[in-house]
Amino acid sequence: MTVLCAKGGSSEFVAATLKDRGYDANQLEDGMNGWARIYERVEVSEYDGAGTLYQYQRPSSGCLGYLVVDGDEAAIIDPLRAFTDRYLTDADELGVDLKYAIDTHIHADHISGVRALDAVGVEGVIPNASVQRGVTYADDVTLAEDGDEFEVGDATIETVYTPGHTSGMTSYLVDDSLLATGDGLFIESVARPDLEEGDDGAPEAAAQLYESLQERVLTLPDDTLIGGAHFSDAAEPAADGTYTAPIGQLTDEMDALTMDEDEFVELILSDMPPRPANYEDIIPTNLGQQEADDDEAFELELGPNNCAASQESLAGD
Repeated sequence: MTVLCAKGGSSEFVAATLKDRGYDANQLEDGMNGWARIYERVEVSEYDGAGTLYQYQRPSSGCLGYLVVDGDEAAIIDPLRAFTDRYLTDADELGVDLKYAIDTHIHADHISGVRALDAVGVEGVIPNASVQRGVTYADDVTLAEDGDEFEVGDATIETVYTPGHTSGMTSYLVDDSLLATGDGLFIESVARPDLEEGDDGAPEAAAQLYESLQERVLTLPDDTLIGGAHFSDAAEPAADGTYTAPIGQLTDEMDALTMDEDEFVELILSDMPPRPANYEDIIPTNLGQQEADDDEAFELELGPNNCAASQESLAGD
Protein backbone atom coordinates (compact mmCIF):
# COMPACT_ATOMS: atom_id res chain seq x y z
CA MET A 1 0.00 0.00 0.00
CA THR A 2 1.02 3.61 -0.55
CA VAL A 3 0.40 6.27 2.11
CA LEU A 4 0.21 9.91 1.14
CA CYS A 5 -0.50 13.29 2.65
CA ALA A 6 -0.04 16.92 1.63
CA LYS A 7 3.72 17.30 2.20
CA GLY A 8 5.02 13.82 3.09
CA GLY A 9 5.76 14.19 6.80
CA SER A 10 2.68 12.47 8.21
CA SER A 11 2.70 9.76 5.55
CA GLU A 12 6.32 8.92 6.35
CA PHE A 13 5.38 8.33 9.98
CA VAL A 14 2.28 6.28 9.10
CA ALA A 15 4.14 4.16 6.53
CA ALA A 16 6.87 3.40 9.08
CA THR A 17 4.26 2.41 11.68
CA LEU A 18 2.53 0.09 9.19
CA LYS A 19 5.84 -1.53 8.28
CA ASP A 20 6.54 -2.17 11.96
CA ARG A 21 3.22 -4.00 12.11
CA GLY A 22 4.05 -6.22 9.15
CA TYR A 23 2.42 -4.35 6.28
CA ASP A 24 4.10 -3.76 2.93
CA ALA A 25 3.78 0.03 2.97
CA ASN A 26 5.55 2.95 1.32
CA GLN A 27 4.93 6.66 0.99
CA LEU A 28 4.69 9.27 -1.73
CA GLU A 29 7.78 11.42 -1.15
CA ASP A 30 6.90 15.09 -0.57
CA GLY A 31 3.22 14.11 -0.65
CA MET A 32 0.73 15.67 -3.03
CA ASN A 33 2.88 18.79 -3.28
CA GLY A 34 5.72 16.72 -4.73
CA TRP A 35 3.34 14.96 -7.10
CA ALA A 36 2.06 18.34 -8.32
CA ARG A 37 5.63 19.44 -9.18
CA ILE A 38 6.18 16.62 -11.69
CA TYR A 39 6.23 18.07 -15.21
CA GLU A 40 7.36 16.09 -18.23
CA ARG A 41 8.32 17.19 -21.75
CA VAL A 42 7.50 14.64 -24.46
CA GLU A 43 8.16 15.06 -28.18
CA VAL A 44 5.12 14.81 -30.47
CA SER A 45 6.55 12.38 -33.00
CA GLU A 46 3.57 12.59 -35.41
CA TYR A 47 3.97 16.36 -35.78
CA ASP A 48 5.14 17.05 -39.34
CA GLY A 49 5.42 20.83 -39.38
CA ALA A 50 8.60 22.88 -39.29
CA GLY A 51 10.89 22.32 -36.33
CA THR A 52 9.98 20.19 -33.32
CA LEU A 53 6.88 20.14 -31.14
CA TYR A 54 6.86 19.02 -27.51
CA GLN A 55 3.94 18.40 -25.17
CA TYR A 56 4.31 19.27 -21.49
CA GLN A 57 2.40 16.97 -19.16
CA ARG A 58 1.47 17.56 -15.52
CA PRO A 59 0.05 14.20 -14.36
CA SER A 60 -1.26 15.46 -11.02
CA SER A 61 -3.83 17.74 -12.67
CA GLY A 62 -3.82 16.56 -16.27
CA CYS A 63 -2.61 19.94 -17.56
CA LEU A 64 -0.96 19.99 -21.00
CA GLY A 65 1.09 22.64 -22.78
CA TYR A 66 2.98 22.83 -26.08
CA LEU A 67 6.50 24.01 -26.89
CA VAL A 68 7.12 24.86 -30.56
CA VAL A 69 10.83 24.99 -31.46
CA ASP A 70 12.39 25.89 -34.79
CA GLY A 71 15.74 27.45 -35.61
CA ASP A 72 16.76 29.56 -32.65
CA GLU A 73 13.22 30.44 -31.52
CA ALA A 74 10.47 28.83 -29.48
CA ALA A 75 6.93 29.49 -28.24
CA ILE A 76 4.99 27.99 -25.35
CA ILE A 77 1.22 27.52 -25.56
CA ASP A 78 -0.77 27.39 -22.30
CA PRO A 79 2.15 27.82 -19.87
CA LEU A 80 1.70 27.27 -16.13
CA ARG A 81 2.96 29.93 -13.74
CA ALA A 82 4.39 27.26 -11.43
CA PHE A 83 6.81 26.19 -14.19
CA THR A 84 7.99 29.56 -15.48
CA ASP A 85 11.62 28.72 -14.67
CA ARG A 86 11.27 25.33 -16.33
CA TYR A 87 10.35 26.86 -19.69
CA LEU A 88 13.32 29.21 -19.56
CA THR A 89 15.66 26.39 -18.55
CA ASP A 90 14.39 24.16 -21.35
CA ALA A 91 14.83 26.96 -23.87
CA ASP A 92 18.44 27.38 -22.73
CA GLU A 93 19.00 23.64 -22.96
CA LEU A 94 17.62 23.59 -26.51
CA GLY A 95 19.67 26.64 -27.49
CA VAL A 96 16.68 28.82 -28.40
CA ASP A 97 15.10 32.08 -27.34
CA LEU A 98 11.59 31.77 -25.93
CA LYS A 99 9.79 34.29 -28.14
CA TYR A 100 6.09 33.88 -27.26
CA ALA A 101 4.00 32.73 -24.29
CA ILE A 102 0.46 32.14 -25.59
CA ASP A 103 -2.79 31.41 -23.76
CA THR A 104 -5.79 29.79 -25.41
CA HIS A 105 -8.27 31.35 -22.94
CA ILE A 106 -8.79 32.48 -19.36
CA HIS A 107 -8.14 29.24 -17.50
CA ALA A 108 -10.31 28.06 -14.59
CA ASP A 109 -8.11 25.30 -13.18
CA HIS A 110 -4.57 26.68 -13.01
CA ILE A 111 -2.71 29.99 -12.84
CA SER A 112 -1.45 31.06 -16.26
CA GLY A 113 2.26 31.63 -16.80
CA VAL A 114 1.81 34.21 -19.56
CA ARG A 115 2.25 37.29 -17.39
CA ALA A 116 5.18 35.80 -15.46
CA LEU A 117 6.99 35.04 -18.72
CA ASP A 118 6.07 38.41 -20.22
CA ALA A 119 7.67 40.05 -17.18
CA VAL A 120 11.03 38.47 -18.06
CA GLY A 121 11.01 39.46 -21.74
CA VAL A 122 8.89 36.80 -23.43
CA GLU A 123 6.07 38.29 -25.51
CA GLY A 124 2.79 37.41 -23.80
CA VAL A 125 -0.20 36.68 -26.03
CA ILE A 126 -3.85 36.25 -25.07
CA PRO A 127 -6.99 36.13 -27.26
CA ASN A 128 -8.49 39.55 -27.85
CA ALA A 129 -11.89 37.90 -27.45
CA SER A 130 -11.09 37.13 -23.80
CA VAL A 131 -10.50 40.77 -22.83
CA GLN A 132 -14.22 41.51 -22.44
CA ARG A 133 -14.34 39.21 -19.41
CA GLY A 134 -12.46 41.85 -17.44
CA VAL A 135 -8.77 41.32 -18.20
CA THR A 136 -6.85 44.08 -16.41
CA TYR A 137 -3.50 43.71 -18.22
CA ALA A 138 -4.64 43.84 -21.86
CA ASP A 139 -2.42 46.84 -22.59
CA ASP A 140 0.67 44.94 -21.44
CA VAL A 141 0.40 41.91 -23.75
CA THR A 142 -0.29 41.14 -27.41
CA LEU A 143 -3.93 40.50 -28.26
CA ALA A 144 -4.50 37.74 -30.83
CA GLU A 145 -7.35 38.09 -33.33
CA ASP A 146 -8.79 35.27 -35.44
CA GLY A 147 -6.41 34.67 -38.34
CA ASP A 148 -3.38 36.30 -36.74
CA GLU A 149 -0.10 34.44 -37.25
CA PHE A 150 2.98 34.17 -35.05
CA GLU A 151 6.27 33.08 -36.58
CA VAL A 152 8.66 30.79 -34.71
CA GLY A 153 11.61 30.17 -37.00
CA ASP A 154 9.97 28.74 -40.11
CA ALA A 155 6.96 27.46 -38.16
CA THR A 156 3.69 29.42 -38.17
CA ILE A 157 1.18 29.48 -35.33
CA GLU A 158 -2.22 30.58 -36.64
CA THR A 159 -4.96 31.92 -34.38
CA VAL A 160 -8.30 30.10 -34.79
CA TYR A 161 -11.21 31.52 -32.78
CA THR A 162 -13.24 28.61 -31.32
CA PRO A 163 -15.66 29.95 -28.65
CA GLY A 164 -17.87 27.67 -26.58
CA HIS A 165 -15.99 26.61 -23.48
CA THR A 166 -15.61 30.35 -22.90
CA SER A 167 -16.49 33.34 -25.06
CA GLY A 168 -12.77 33.94 -25.66
CA MET A 169 -11.73 30.33 -26.27
CA THR A 170 -9.14 30.29 -29.04
CA SER A 171 -7.17 27.47 -30.66
CA TYR A 172 -3.77 27.71 -32.34
CA LEU A 173 -2.86 25.78 -35.48
CA VAL A 174 0.83 24.92 -35.33
CA ASP A 175 2.25 24.83 -38.87
CA ASP A 176 -0.87 23.12 -40.26
CA SER A 177 -0.02 19.97 -38.28
CA LEU A 178 -1.43 20.23 -34.76
CA LEU A 179 -4.34 22.27 -33.45
CA ALA A 180 -3.79 23.25 -29.81
CA THR A 181 -7.45 23.39 -28.79
CA GLY A 182 -7.11 24.55 -25.20
CA ASP A 183 -10.28 23.37 -23.45
CA GLY A 184 -12.43 23.21 -26.58
CA LEU A 185 -11.73 19.62 -27.61
CA PHE A 186 -9.78 16.89 -25.85
CA ILE A 187 -8.83 13.47 -27.17
CA GLU A 188 -11.46 11.85 -24.93
CA SER A 189 -14.12 14.54 -24.56
CA VAL A 190 -15.28 18.04 -25.39
CA ALA A 191 -15.43 21.20 -23.30
CA ARG A 192 -17.92 21.94 -20.58
CA PRO A 193 -19.84 25.17 -21.36
CA ASP A 194 -20.80 26.49 -17.92
CA LEU A 195 -17.66 28.02 -16.38
CA GLU A 196 -18.19 31.58 -17.66
CA GLU A 197 -21.94 32.20 -17.58
CA GLY A 198 -23.01 29.42 -15.21
CA ASP A 199 -25.90 27.04 -15.70
CA ASP A 200 -28.17 29.70 -17.21
CA GLY A 201 -25.71 30.51 -19.99
CA ALA A 202 -24.57 26.92 -20.61
CA PRO A 203 -27.12 26.03 -23.35
CA GLU A 204 -26.10 29.01 -25.51
CA ALA A 205 -22.40 28.29 -24.93
CA ALA A 206 -22.90 24.61 -25.81
CA ALA A 207 -24.51 25.61 -29.10
CA GLN A 208 -21.60 27.94 -29.76
CA LEU A 209 -19.17 25.11 -29.00
CA TYR A 210 -21.00 22.86 -31.48
CA GLU A 211 -20.62 25.51 -34.19
CA SER A 212 -16.92 25.99 -33.41
CA LEU A 213 -16.22 22.28 -33.58
CA GLN A 214 -18.18 21.70 -36.76
CA GLU A 215 -17.05 24.81 -38.67
CA ARG A 216 -13.55 25.57 -37.36
CA VAL A 217 -12.08 22.28 -36.11
CA LEU A 218 -13.61 19.29 -37.89
CA THR A 219 -13.24 20.99 -41.28
CA LEU A 220 -9.46 20.61 -40.99
CA PRO A 221 -7.83 17.60 -42.72
CA ASP A 222 -8.40 14.28 -40.93
CA ASP A 223 -4.70 13.85 -40.23
CA THR A 224 -4.48 17.15 -38.30
CA LEU A 225 -3.50 16.34 -34.74
CA ILE A 226 -5.62 17.56 -31.86
CA GLY A 227 -3.85 18.50 -28.63
CA GLY A 228 -5.97 19.81 -25.78
CA ALA A 229 -4.91 21.62 -22.64
CA HIS A 230 -5.91 18.68 -20.43
CA PHE A 231 -6.21 14.93 -20.25
CA SER A 232 -8.19 12.74 -17.87
CA ASP A 233 -7.89 9.17 -16.62
CA ALA A 234 -10.09 8.16 -19.56
CA ALA A 235 -7.55 9.40 -22.13
CA GLU A 236 -5.36 6.86 -23.92
CA PRO A 237 -1.97 8.27 -24.94
CA ALA A 238 -0.69 7.87 -28.47
CA ALA A 239 2.23 5.57 -29.31
CA ASP A 240 4.69 8.41 -28.64
CA GLY A 241 3.30 8.93 -25.13
CA THR A 242 1.55 12.22 -25.92
CA TYR A 243 -2.12 12.95 -25.46
CA THR A 244 -2.73 13.79 -29.10
CA ALA A 245 -4.86 12.20 -31.81
CA PRO A 246 -5.77 12.95 -35.44
CA ILE A 247 -9.16 14.48 -36.14
CA GLY A 248 -10.22 11.48 -38.21
CA GLN A 249 -9.67 9.15 -35.26
CA LEU A 250 -11.65 11.37 -32.90
CA THR A 251 -14.65 11.59 -35.22
CA ASP A 252 -14.63 7.79 -35.48
CA GLU A 253 -14.43 7.31 -31.71
CA MET A 254 -16.47 10.17 -30.22
CA ASP A 255 -20.20 10.14 -30.87
CA ALA A 256 -20.54 13.78 -29.80
CA LEU A 257 -18.62 14.91 -32.88
CA THR A 258 -21.12 13.40 -35.33
CA MET A 259 -24.40 14.42 -33.65
CA ASP A 260 -26.72 17.18 -34.75
CA GLU A 261 -26.74 20.37 -32.68
CA ASP A 262 -29.78 19.62 -30.52
CA GLU A 263 -28.48 16.17 -29.56
CA PHE A 264 -25.04 17.59 -28.85
CA VAL A 265 -26.33 20.33 -26.55
CA GLU A 266 -28.65 17.97 -24.69
CA LEU A 267 -25.87 15.43 -24.18
CA ILE A 268 -23.31 17.91 -22.90
CA LEU A 269 -25.71 19.48 -20.42
CA SER A 270 -27.00 16.14 -19.14
CA ASP A 271 -24.01 15.02 -17.09
CA MET A 272 -21.40 17.64 -16.22
CA PRO A 273 -18.92 16.90 -13.42
CA PRO A 274 -18.26 19.23 -10.47
CA ARG A 275 -16.61 22.51 -11.40
CA PRO A 276 -12.81 22.78 -11.02
CA ALA A 277 -11.50 23.19 -7.49
CA ASN A 278 -11.01 26.87 -6.52
CA TYR A 279 -12.16 28.12 -9.93
CA GLU A 280 -13.83 31.13 -8.29
CA ASP A 281 -10.37 32.33 -7.20
CA ILE A 282 -8.37 31.06 -10.18
CA ILE A 283 -10.41 32.88 -12.83
CA PRO A 284 -10.14 36.37 -11.27
CA THR A 285 -6.44 35.73 -10.64
CA ASN A 286 -5.95 34.95 -14.34
CA LEU A 287 -7.99 38.04 -15.22
CA GLY A 288 -5.63 40.12 -13.09
CA GLN A 289 -8.46 41.17 -10.78
CA GLN A 290 -6.87 39.62 -7.69
CA GLU A 291 -3.37 38.58 -6.72
CA ALA A 292 -1.88 35.34 -5.45
CA ASP A 293 1.75 34.80 -4.49
CA ASP A 294 3.57 31.71 -5.75
CA ASP A 295 2.66 29.56 -2.76
CA GLU A 296 -1.00 30.60 -2.87
CA ALA A 297 -1.15 30.03 -6.62
CA PHE A 298 0.33 26.54 -6.23
CA GLU A 299 -2.22 25.63 -3.55
CA LEU A 300 -5.11 26.83 -5.71
CA GLU A 301 -4.13 24.38 -8.46
CA LEU A 302 -4.00 21.19 -6.40
CA GLY A 303 -7.54 20.02 -7.20
CA PRO A 304 -8.74 18.20 -10.36
CA ASN A 305 -9.18 20.31 -13.51
CA ASN A 306 -12.72 19.13 -14.48
CA CYS A 307 -12.79 21.38 -17.56
CA ALA A 308 -14.35 18.70 -19.78
CA ALA A 309 -17.86 17.38 -20.00
CA SER A 310 -18.43 13.82 -18.78
CA GLN A 311 -16.23 11.40 -20.74
CA GLU A 312 -18.62 8.50 -20.23
CA SER A 313 -21.54 10.24 -21.93
CA LEU A 314 -19.51 11.55 -24.87
CA ALA A 315 -17.42 8.55 -25.88
CA GLY A 316 -18.43 6.18 -28.63
CA ASP A 317 -19.14 2.47 -28.18
